[in-house]
Amino acid sequence: MTPREAADLLLAGRPRVPAVAAAEAYAPANIALAKYWGKRDEALNLPTAPSLSVSLGPLGSHVRLSAAEPGAAHDGVSLNGAPLGPETAFARRASAWLDLVRPDPDFRFELQARNTVPTAAGFASSASGFAALAKAADALFGWNLPMESLSVLARLGSGSAARSLADGFVEWRAGERADGMDSFGVPLPERWPSLRVGACVLSSREKPVGSREGMRRSVSSCPFYGGWPGLVARDLAALRSAIANRDMALLGATAEANCLAMHALMLATRPPILYALPETLGTVRAVWAAREEGVPVWFTMDAGPNVKLLFEEAAEPAVRSRFPGATVVAPFA
Repeated sequence: MTPREAADLLLAGRPRVPAVAAAEAYAPANIALAKYWGKRDEALNLPTAPSLSVSLGPLGSHVRLSAAEPGAAHDGVSLNGAPLGPETAFARRASAWLDLVRPDPDFRFELQARNTVPTAAGFASSASGFAALAKAADALFGWNLPMESLSVLARLGSGSAARSLADGFVEWRAGERADGMDSFGVPLPERWPSLRVGACVLSSREKPVGSREGMRRSVSSCPFYGGWPGLVARDLAALRSAIANRDMALLGATAEANCLAMHALMLATRPPILYALPETLGTVRAVWAAREEGVPVWFTMDAGPNVKLLFEEAAEPAVRSRFPGATVVAPFA
């Protein structure tokens, strides 16, 4: 099944004419505690294993979507106030997703996007971006899609976007169906008001190897990749228990180990993939040193050089003292 066929299946019987002049939407970035790395279907962004994330609250993507003026040669796309040419990677990827919902070949969109996290630097900006875009399209056309369908639609743009439709903890089910209609994000009911995430931006530069290409390499060439789904299953069980019991030590240790296992897969890939910078390793060692000194803080990283800290409110003063550049988010505020 192609992405367009999947979108047509989701939108069957729903209008393809804008119901309002413009629609705005926001979606938070998310940080995976059990990582997504590898696909069973690249076209539909279907994962080989489930994953689990926590949202970053105010850190994410704002989108405004409307119909362009009649006769426009291409979609109008801007990012953080700067117009982008149709040949840029961001505009090409946005227009490719808009093709899935485009009413007819001559219809053009006007898309204004604003990210409050670095773009393409391992902060899940594509996840929040496509989730916000799916929400905006839903409002523009008046589809009123249920959350599960919106998650599938967003996933067609970026796999991790399946987890950015909701706040808090979200588990992305891998699913089994070939059409991917059973692969979507499911919000967990548990709340953890004292949980904190610290975002350490060590580099805002675009990463040298995109996640899509990196996953493709790992699945095809990493000799240890066959063990990844089983490891994720064990980590997911531990994370569910940690969340249910608000066990910070279990949550932090599991997320940190899962992250390191994913980056080990990348290093064992041929050719190898290394996202960490010297500053990344320095931050990791600083986290370990802080824990040895009694500060309950853990880290995780996605496919990029930036580090996210995991801790509770009681540890916030100590964490801020040791990591003064971190942006602290309360996901359940």
